[in-house]
Amino acid sequence: MRVSWDEYFMEITRVVATRSTCLRRQVGAILVKDRHIVATGYNGAPRGLAHCAEVGCLRTQQGIASGERHELCRALHAEQNAIIQAAVSGVSIEGATLYVNLFPCSLCAKMLINSRIKRIVYCADYPDELSHALLQEAGIELVQYTQASAD
Repeated sequence: MRVSWDEYFMEITRVVATRSTCLRRQVGAILVKDRHIVATGYNGAPRGLAHCAEVGCLRTQQGIASGERHELCRALHAEQNAIIQAAVSGVSIEGATLYVNLFPCSLCAKMLINSRIKRIVYCADYPDELSHALLQEAGIELVQYTQASAD
């Protein structure tokens, strides 16, 4: 049986996440326009810098809880890397759909809003009420993907 587009792209997102170098979470994101992938991203340190897998997790070392103080981390988030990849390549992501295996944090949500993303399909939720509120206020369609929703 042929899989739905959402299932197809979410499966690719899972593969993208395997490139992550984060010790806490492996997150993958892809930006899709007109059923074509225009950019991918996973969470990890900026290009050319040591990965957390090599030097340890700054957040763990400083005792920072999940969902707090996102700026205190060596890594860029998967969504940020996907947006940056599109920008560096000169590809517009206006009107695109973001597929991601973890709901975006509030920092990424603001970037996605200004990038004019129209739809976000995600697997796992993230405990960030501000992120949900901002994305809903911006009118971005939010779809929590489950295997059942793909059928």
